[in-house]
Amino acid sequence: MRFGLHIPDFTWAGGPPALGRRLVEIAQTAERAGFDRVSVMDHVWQIDHIGPPEQEMLESYTTLGYLAGCTERVKLLTVVSAVVYREPGLLAKAVSTLDVVSNGRAMLGIGAAWNEDEARGLGLPFPPTGERFERLEEALQICLQMWSDDDGPYEGRHYRLARTLNCPQPLTRPHPPILIGGSGERKTLRLVARYADACNLFDSPELAHKLDVLREHCEREGRDYAAIEKTVQTRFDLGLNGERVGETIDHLHELADLGIELAHGTVIDIGSLRPLELMAERVLPALANV
Repeated sequence: MRFGLHIPDFTWAGGPPALGRRLVEIAQTAERAGFDRVSVMDHVWQIDHIGPPEQEMLESYTTLGYLAGCTERVKLLTVVSAVVYREPGLLAKAVSTLDVVSNGRAMLGIGAAWNEDEARGLGLPFPPTGERFERLEEALQICLQMWSDDDGPYEGRHYRLARTLNCPQPLTRPHPPILIGGSGERKTLRLVARYADACNLFDSPELAHKLDVLREHCEREGRDYAAIEKTVQTRFDLGLNGERVGETIDHLHELADLGIELAHGTVIDIGSLRPLELMAERVLPALANV
């Protein structure tokens, strides 16, 4: 099993003046620990289950570009980009740029968006759910076209591009891996089967069922289920002194038994760095051969 570090919270000791320095320390510590990737949220306000909207939140692609210059190995992505927050041509360009400046370490994490309050607050588009999913599929098509040899026009219901020119192309070929976040059975997992290189499912009692649904969509789409990387969004809560390390390892073995290949999640009390050290010392080695 491999591991991804998700950083959703930037409210750390020292406040904004110390934020950039601590972010680098966290990313570099995770890289040394053996994490495969580092992600941030694509939100402009903090989300409810983490803290009030007034807490610190960094813009995602500016943050990933900064991390590209501070790391050497980890893949970089959002979990996940809100499709309606950027025009797809600009999103494809942002991920292409990240891939070039990181020497081929970008991934496209993308989803249909959900946070209406922040969108309305900052005047970002937020159409109804059905339209957001239509836009998500068109955005995936546009990104794939811009990452190909076809720089012709794109004509969709919601997006019309006169020329899909994208220079320079990403270093990752045929294109940066596409991860679609979410567990919706009718739309999201169908899009995973049709377009994605990876899924990102919630760590819940329904996880095995969601994987079965994805398998069924793959069969209908003529897609090899094994070709899709199965990742799960989880929490690494090791306890103040590591008292929950064993429990965490046991749960990760359960996820691996279901076919999860990468556990991607937040590390509780990450600002102190000690939980990342515990992950390196005890958790990652315990799952190295799983």
